[in-house]
Amino acid sequence: MIAPDGKDWTWVLDRRCDECGFDATAFPVVETGARTRANAAAWEVLLQRDDAAVRFRPDRWSVLEYACHVRDVFRVYDGRLTRMLAEDGPHYENWDQDETAASDAYHVQDPTVVGPELLDAAETVASRFDSVTDAQWTRTGFRGDGAAFTVESFARYFVHDPVHHLWDVGG
Repeated sequence: MIAPDGKDWTWVLDRRCDECGFDATAFPVVETGARTRANAAAWEVLLQRDDAAVRFRPDRWSVLEYACHVRDVFRVYDGRLTRMLAEDGPHYENWDQDETAASDAYHVQDPTVVGPELLDAAETVASRFDSVTDAQWTRTGFRGDGAAFTVESFARYFVHDPVHHLWDVGG
């Protein structure tokens, strides 16, 4: 997959991320739900800070913008996981993350609203991952660029995103 930043991030399935340190090859996928909840709790703490970095950063997204993105990642991935568990080989539409950030005005959202929304979205997707049975980890889905995922590789890929973004903001 080519992300809006122009990078292909599928390599995170094969090796440790040099930036954030997440290693998808060593991550037990049955811990996806627990890891998602822990990540969401860290975002909630960051959103409660009362400093300029929550809303403004000159070189990249602010803490608030990243938190909005992570909330939406949880929502998008829950929708995709739901389809993977219910349909045979679903194909997903591309999601333009930068367009969503602009159209949903991430930069002006209220951190006191975003925090609970992020926690709710995390709990929803975490619970769905918790419910995956042994036989379901091999079910497949396809991104708009044609990349194929099993529920297992999808979970590994999914967990890296919020972990990496927490690292992006120093959380």
